[in-house]
Parts: sequence; C-alpha cells; structure tokens
Amino acid sequence: MILNLMEDIHPVSELKKNTRKILEQAHKTGRPVVLTVNGKASAVILDVQVYEKHRQAMNIAKILLEAENDIIENNTRPAISFLEEFKRARQI
Repeated sequence: MILNLMEDIHPVSELKKNTRKILEQAHKTGRPVVLTVNGKASAVILDVQVYEKHRQAMNIAKILLEAENDIIENNTRPAISFLEEFKRARQI
C-alpha cells in the first residue's frame, strides 16, 4: 500500500467539511489518509480492515522477535526433549 501524495494528504479542516468523503476514500482505496495541521502531518486515518491486518502483523512480529531473541541468547533446546517433557506433563 503506497501513499498517493496527491490524494491521501488532507488538512484537518477538510476532514471537518468532508468527513464522509475522506472516510469513503480510506475504505475504497485501503490507503491511509494523512491529516495535516498547519502543513504538518498530525494524524492518520485507516480503514478498519487495513488496521486489523496491520495489528495482526505487528503481533506476529512481536512473537517472532521474542523467538529470535531466545535463539540469540541460546535459550533453546531440542524439540524432541520439549515434546517428551510435554507428553510426560500431560500424561500422553
């Protein structure tokens, strides 16, 4: 999703006047809409489905980062020993 500089940046005053139009743009394009105050970026509007996808991706990235840190810190063990312990603990 690439920001379209001509279409996706609006002053906050335009949001006040054309809220429905700007929201429809975010829903239709799936791109973020950047709101400006005094010519500077101030806030971003995202379609809720796009937001959910980003949130899920961030959660997965967080889990992967924790796993990568475990590998770096050598805080791992062979899968077979984990599975054996898991089976014993659950009496499988």
